[in-house]
Amino acid sequence: QVQLGESGGGLVQAGGSLRLSCAASGSIFSINAMGWYRQAPGKQRELVAAITSGGSTNYAVSVKGRFTISRDNAKHTVYLQMNSLKPEDTAVYYCNAGLTGWDYAEYDYWGQGTQVTVSS
Repeated sequence: QVQLGESGGGLVQAGGSLRLSCAASGSIFSINAMGWYRQAPGKQRELVAAITSGGSTNYAVSVKGRFTISRDNAKHTVYLQMNSLKPEDTAVYYCNAGLTGWDYAEYDYWGQGTQVTVSS
């Protein structure tokens, strides 16, 4: 059984910063890509940023230059540093991880979500 535990959300004023963390725990053989998605009220869930096991990154156009994704493979943790936050960044942020189990099968896991609210 694998779980993704998220932390770091909250309320911040526009222009402020937050750092999200997501740690994977349980029976893990290896973690492949990890990423952050977000879903605002009335909108579809969208990719914010992703990072491969080798460190290659991909960002949504709307956050490029403001957000930075990173990971600590030894701790099975992915981070999202969010700077220059805007009210339109307000959403529930979800951690996602692609894992290889000890049976060599591929699994996709999601965190429970953490609320980020940016006030104007």
